[in-house]
Amino acid sequence: MVLLNAEAAQINEKGETRYKLGLAVETGEREELLVTRSKDETKVVLTRPLSLDGDSEVDYRAPNLIQRLSSLFKNVRPGSDLTHFKLPPLFNFPKSHLQCYGETVYCIGSDMLSRCSLADNSVDRFTSVVAWSISTLRPPIFGVAPYNPILGETHHVSRANLNVLLEQISHHPPVSALHATDEEQNIELIWCQQCVSKFHGASVETEVRGKRQLKLLSRGETYEMNSPNLLIRFLPIPGVDWAGNVRIRCPESGLEAELRYGPKSFLGLRGSHKSVKGKIYETSTRRTLFEVNGHWDRTVTMKDINSGKLSIIYNAKDVFSGLETPVVNDLQGVRSSESAVVWSELSQAIMSQDWEKAKESKNALEEKQRELLRERESKGATWVPQHFCVTYSKDGGWDCSPTQQWVPPAPIVVPLS
Repeated sequence: MVLLNAEAAQINEKGETRYKLGLAVETGEREELLVTRSKDETKVVLTRPLSLDGDSEVDYRAPNLIQRLSSLFKNVRPGSDLTHFKLPPLFNFPKSHLQCYGETVYCIGSDMLSRCSLADNSVDRFTSVVAWSISTLRPPIFGVAPYNPILGETHHVSRANLNVLLEQISHHPPVSALHATDEEQNIELIWCQQCVSKFHGASVETEVRGKRQLKLLSRGETYEMNSPNLLIRFLPIPGVDWAGNVRIRCPESGLEAELRYGPKSFLGLRGSHKSVKGKIYETSTRRTLFEVNGHWDRTVTMKDINSGKLSIIYNAKDVFSGLETPVVNDLQGVRSSESAVVWSELSQAIMSQDWEKAKESKNALEEKQRELLRERESKGATWVPQHFCVTYSKDGGWDCSPTQQWVPPAPIVVPLS
């Protein structure tokens, strides 16, 4: 159940009341989340970021996993497209996909993004980008998933000088866009991605389509990369892992990287889990400069082919240590489309394990979306994203460009540890 400590509630100078709530679990551990209310009952629910310590998996795991999985098998067939499959709240943990995408950028123990721009030469900058790309992976939780964002949903958070803004620019199919900028370091991130899930009988594979761009503006360099896929295995051994190939390229420096995530076998019976292997090479000659090897939940090393020197380019302890839960810094500035507002009632219901209320809340949101869709169709109106210009082609898929040069500071911030 969710415990409310009324004595700890405080009213600040803006008339906002903040409560600390926690989830009591059998282990005696507590999952804290921040609920911010104002006089007009605007509610913002923020939960701590996913980490490697395992606490999140304990707190978020819904009961009766085997029964829930059995119910899924009755409703889907091998080869089924799960893009628009609606999970009941029992299968959700209290975050939207937009929040999960954002956390990969703004929730990090060490500032690996700034290092990409600060490196003196193109090779060091490229290897820093490779390390940063590995740091954007987060441990998935078997048996539960984040919410599918509603059309027009946004997520806006700042960490120091890095301002991050996400928007759900399409619902059918689901497409998310991200724009992040750091004016001090002259860094810009632009993502546009679509998740497509397929059921294969003993597993579900979610392909993350679309490209991610990292621009080091002061260096005149653009790095393009993709994301690994998410592989969920039900049989013979349940588990979840990132898998597939990632390519990172920088035309300006003439360097590329090929990384392979996860086990080699499709069912994950052979090979090392959470592994990453690959190489960094010259685009023109295909000459390998470095070999990359390790595990994204531990360390990743880079071996210089010429000298044989081995160095650690990624350490998960640095990435996942001291992660702080975002807090509301300016409640009046929080948009009604903010993920932490849109899903606040559902998130609180899930945290308190009030599944009837969770079901009602989720159904109400879905019905509201259907109502808005019917209204647009009756008027012949087309949805236009607020923060991105969107293009689509059957060959190239979805692409987007931000409408603003710089992302403004957000009303929700990540405290610096």
